[in-house]
Amino acid sequence: MSIRPPAVAGMFYEGRPERLEKDVLSHLEEARGEKPQPAFGAIVPHAGYVYSGPVAGAVYARLMIPSCAIILCPNHTGHGAPAALEPSEAWRTPLGDVKVSQRLARRLLDLAPSLEPDGAAHAREHSLEVQLPFLQVRRRDVEIVPVCLGAHDLDLCREVGEALAALSSEEREPPLLLASSDMNHYEPRSIGRRKDELALARIEALDPEGLFSTVLAERISMCGFLPATALLFAARKAGVTRARVVARRDSGDETGDVSSVVGYAGVILS
Repeated sequence: MSIRPPAVAGMFYEGRPERLEKDVLSHLEEARGEKPQPAFGAIVPHAGYVYSGPVAGAVYARLMIPSCAIILCPNHTGHGAPAALEPSEAWRTPLGDVKVSQRLARRLLDLAPSLEPDGAAHAREHSLEVQLPFLQVRRRDVEIVPVCLGAHDLDLCREVGEALAALSSEEREPPLLLASSDMNHYEPRSIGRRKDELALARIEALDPEGLFSTVLAERISMCGFLPATALLFAARKAGVTRARVVARRDSGDETGDVSSVVGYAGVILS
């Protein structure tokens, strides 16, 4: 079996299995009392768990996890294809291996011709990998389809999003669609929050074109705006009517330094 090995275990998240599971469970407790519900998709952050773990936990605790999650991540490294589906048979974390749904991967490649089987875009990319321990703790047998988007191309986001909606409509148990994204980076908290609110307003309005244009026009350094835009196109095509922000914080909540923060937001689409 071809396996994509962990690239950031011991850095972005704990590398020891028992400590990692404990950390994930502690972040899931951020939403204690919340009953998991079915959802079309979600936007979740991807920084080190000490920073964004509470927001990610607040999202995952609220989600019923189906048998498969299709995860869209950004391309931080610049390597690989503009739209890359990682071709391994499984991804490894300290908690074990997560199988890739080969059936759904093949179908998504059929539906979105711009997607290419390509491992280079994913080889050192952390933003998808950090989602896996949360999924594993919530559902041990979960499978994934890993997609990396790196081209600032609205039509590409539309193509991938509408392909995801079509695939979901074909499935008796639709996959959970996840977009991995942090919010604005490395500006004072007051500026970061204002920029985050501009982006979140377009997300809550389920407006993919508006999110794409607002991020570029306002110079919002939302690293996963391409995955989020594709998710919004999928939601529109599928008739989703609600996007709800369930958690927000920034790196200053951990460090105490609000002069240069990274923002994190968790959004559930249903």
